[in-house]
Amino acid sequence: MRRNKKERQQLLIETIKQNPFVTDEELAEKYSVSVQTIRLDRLELSIPELRERIKNVAEKKFSDEIRALPLDEIIGEVIDLNLDENAISILDIKKEHVFKRNGIARGHHLFAQANSLAVAVINDELALTTKASILFSRSVKENERVVAKAKVQEVEHNADRSVVEVRSYVGNEMVFKGEFEMYRS
Repeated sequence: MRRNKKERQQLLIETIKQNPFVTDEELAEKYSVSVQTIRLDRLELSIPELRERIKNVAEKKFSDEIRALPLDEIIGEVIDLNLDENAISILDIKKEHVFKRNGIARGHHLFAQANSLAVAVINDELALTTKASILFSRSVKENERVVAKAKVQEVEHNADRSVVEVRSYVGNEMVFKGEFEMYRS
Protein backbone atom coordinates (compact mmCIF):
# COMPACT_ATOMS: atom_id res chain seq x y z
CA MET A 1 0.00 0.00 0.00
CA ARG A 2 1.39 3.38 -1.02
CA ARG A 3 1.42 6.06 1.65
CA ASN A 4 1.70 9.78 1.38
CA LYS A 5 5.08 11.37 2.02
CA LYS A 6 4.32 12.52 5.56
CA GLU A 7 3.08 9.07 6.66
CA ARG A 8 6.02 7.33 4.98
CA GLN A 9 8.54 9.64 6.62
CA GLN A 10 7.01 9.09 10.06
CA LEU A 11 7.15 5.31 9.52
CA LEU A 12 10.74 5.68 8.30
CA ILE A 13 11.72 7.46 11.53
CA GLU A 14 10.08 4.75 13.65
CA THR A 15 11.60 1.90 11.63
CA ILE A 16 15.13 3.31 11.84
CA LYS A 17 14.71 4.03 15.56
CA GLN A 18 13.77 0.35 16.10
CA ASN A 19 16.50 -0.99 13.80
CA PRO A 20 19.32 1.46 12.99
CA PHE A 21 20.98 -1.25 10.85
CA VAL A 22 18.19 -1.39 8.24
CA THR A 23 19.44 -0.61 4.71
CA ASP A 24 17.96 1.87 2.25
CA GLU A 25 17.16 -1.05 -0.05
CA GLU A 26 15.20 -2.83 2.70
CA LEU A 27 13.30 0.37 3.49
CA ALA A 28 12.50 0.95 -0.18
CA GLU A 29 11.08 -2.57 -0.48
CA LYS A 30 9.14 -2.25 2.77
CA TYR A 31 7.46 1.01 1.73
CA SER A 32 7.16 0.22 -2.00
CA VAL A 33 9.21 3.20 -3.15
CA SER A 34 12.54 3.64 -4.87
CA VAL A 35 15.86 3.67 -3.02
CA GLN A 36 16.30 7.25 -4.22
CA THR A 37 13.02 8.23 -2.52
CA ILE A 38 14.26 6.73 0.75
CA ARG A 39 17.54 8.63 0.42
CA LEU A 40 15.71 11.88 -0.23
CA ASP A 41 13.45 11.23 2.78
CA ARG A 42 16.48 10.56 4.99
CA LEU A 43 18.17 13.71 3.74
CA GLU A 44 15.07 15.79 4.42
CA LEU A 45 14.73 14.26 7.90
CA SER A 46 18.48 14.60 8.63
CA ILE A 47 18.81 10.84 9.17
CA PRO A 48 22.37 9.70 8.44
CA GLU A 49 23.21 6.89 6.04
CA LEU A 50 23.59 3.31 7.33
CA ARG A 51 27.35 3.46 7.84
CA GLU A 52 27.06 6.59 9.97
CA ARG A 53 24.15 5.11 11.98
CA ILE A 54 26.18 1.96 12.73
CA LYS A 55 29.12 4.10 13.84
CA ASN A 56 26.89 6.25 16.09
CA VAL A 57 25.30 3.20 17.75
CA ALA A 58 28.70 1.63 18.32
CA GLU A 59 30.18 4.81 19.78
CA LYS A 60 27.28 5.25 22.18
CA LYS A 61 27.13 1.63 23.24
CA PHE A 62 30.74 0.49 23.31
CA SER A 63 32.97 3.51 23.91
CA ASP A 64 33.04 2.87 27.67
CA GLU A 65 33.10 -0.92 27.40
CA ILE A 66 36.08 -1.62 25.16
CA ARG A 67 39.13 -1.54 27.36
CA ALA A 68 42.12 -2.73 25.33
CA LEU A 69 42.03 -0.16 22.51
CA PRO A 70 40.10 2.94 21.47
CA LEU A 71 36.93 2.33 19.44
CA ASP A 72 38.31 4.27 16.47
CA GLU A 73 41.29 1.88 16.24
CA ILE A 74 39.08 -1.15 15.59
CA ILE A 75 38.92 -2.13 11.95
CA GLY A 76 35.24 -2.39 11.01
CA GLU A 77 32.21 -1.27 12.99
CA VAL A 78 31.53 -3.11 16.26
CA ILE A 79 27.81 -3.90 16.48
CA ASP A 80 27.77 -6.28 19.45
CA LEU A 81 30.16 -6.79 22.36
CA ASN A 82 30.12 -8.96 25.47
CA LEU A 83 33.54 -8.71 27.11
CA ASP A 84 35.37 -12.03 27.55
CA GLU A 85 32.51 -13.77 25.70
CA ASN A 86 31.79 -12.64 22.12
CA ALA A 87 31.69 -9.71 19.69
CA ILE A 88 30.58 -8.89 16.15
CA SER A 89 31.87 -6.31 13.68
CA ILE A 90 31.01 -5.32 10.12
CA LEU A 91 33.44 -4.23 7.41
CA ASP A 92 32.16 -3.03 4.04
CA ILE A 93 34.81 -3.73 1.42
CA LYS A 94 35.39 -0.59 -0.62
CA LYS A 95 37.70 0.43 -3.44
CA GLU A 96 40.51 1.28 -0.99
CA HIS A 97 40.48 -2.30 0.40
CA VAL A 98 40.96 -4.14 -2.91
CA PHE A 99 43.64 -4.76 -5.51
CA LYS A 100 42.99 -2.52 -8.53
CA ARG A 101 43.59 -5.21 -11.13
CA ASN A 102 41.07 -7.79 -9.86
CA GLY A 103 38.83 -6.15 -7.23
CA ILE A 104 39.77 -8.72 -4.57
CA ALA A 105 40.19 -7.53 -0.98
CA ARG A 106 43.70 -7.48 0.39
CA GLY A 107 44.05 -10.13 3.10
CA HIS A 108 45.50 -7.76 5.66
CA HIS A 109 42.15 -5.94 5.88
CA LEU A 110 40.32 -9.15 6.78
CA PHE A 111 43.07 -10.08 9.23
CA ALA A 112 43.00 -6.59 10.77
CA GLN A 113 39.23 -6.75 11.25
CA ALA A 114 39.48 -10.15 12.96
CA ASN A 115 42.56 -9.29 15.04
CA SER A 116 41.21 -5.96 16.28
CA LEU A 117 37.92 -7.64 17.21
CA ALA A 118 39.88 -10.31 19.14
CA VAL A 119 41.65 -7.51 21.04
CA ALA A 120 38.40 -5.59 21.67
CA VAL A 121 36.57 -8.58 23.16
CA ILE A 122 39.22 -9.03 25.88
CA ASN A 123 38.21 -7.51 29.21
CA ASP A 124 41.61 -6.07 30.08
CA GLU A 125 43.49 -2.77 29.78
CA LEU A 126 46.20 -4.50 27.77
CA ALA A 127 45.48 -7.24 25.25
CA LEU A 128 48.10 -8.23 22.68
CA THR A 129 48.13 -10.95 20.06
CA THR A 130 50.89 -13.46 20.83
CA LYS A 131 50.04 -16.06 18.20
CA ALA A 132 47.55 -16.38 15.34
CA SER A 133 46.54 -19.28 13.16
CA ILE A 134 44.50 -18.09 10.18
CA LEU A 135 42.78 -19.49 7.11
CA PHE A 136 41.34 -17.56 4.17
CA SER A 137 38.65 -19.80 2.66
CA ARG A 138 37.56 -17.61 -0.27
CA SER A 139 38.35 -14.26 -1.86
CA VAL A 140 36.27 -11.26 -0.83
CA LYS A 141 35.37 -8.73 -3.51
CA GLU A 142 34.66 -5.02 -3.57
CA ASN A 143 31.17 -4.07 -2.31
CA GLU A 144 30.82 -7.19 -0.18
CA ARG A 145 30.07 -6.91 3.55
CA VAL A 146 32.24 -8.95 5.91
CA VAL A 147 30.69 -9.84 9.28
CA ALA A 148 33.30 -11.00 11.80
CA LYS A 149 32.18 -12.96 14.87
CA ALA A 150 34.59 -13.40 17.77
CA LYS A 151 34.15 -15.92 20.54
CA VAL A 152 36.42 -16.23 23.56
CA GLN A 153 37.22 -19.95 23.88
CA GLU A 154 39.31 -19.97 27.02
CA VAL A 155 39.75 -17.47 29.79
CA GLU A 156 42.25 -18.61 32.36
CA HIS A 157 41.85 -16.20 35.26
CA ASN A 158 45.06 -17.38 36.88
CA ALA A 159 46.97 -17.23 33.61
CA ASP A 160 47.82 -14.35 31.33
CA ARG A 161 46.42 -15.84 28.10
CA SER A 162 43.06 -16.22 26.38
CA VAL A 163 42.13 -17.86 23.08
CA VAL A 164 39.72 -16.05 20.78
CA GLU A 165 38.23 -17.66 17.68
CA VAL A 166 37.08 -15.31 14.93
CA ARG A 167 35.06 -16.37 11.92
CA SER A 168 34.26 -13.90 9.15
CA TYR A 169 31.36 -14.30 6.74
CA VAL A 170 30.00 -12.80 3.55
CA GLY A 171 26.33 -13.70 3.73
CA ASN A 172 26.28 -17.24 5.11
CA GLU A 173 29.63 -18.19 3.58
CA MET A 174 32.70 -18.29 5.82
CA VAL A 175 35.59 -16.41 4.18
CA PHE A 176 38.10 -16.26 7.04
CA LYS A 177 38.83 -18.19 10.21
CA GLY A 178 41.36 -17.28 12.84
CA GLU A 179 42.41 -18.46 16.25
CA PHE A 180 44.18 -15.77 18.25
CA GLU A 181 46.12 -16.38 21.42
CA MET A 182 45.84 -13.17 23.40
CA TYR A 183 48.12 -11.92 26.16
CA ARG A 184 46.34 -10.13 29.02
CA SER A 185 48.01 -8.09 31.72
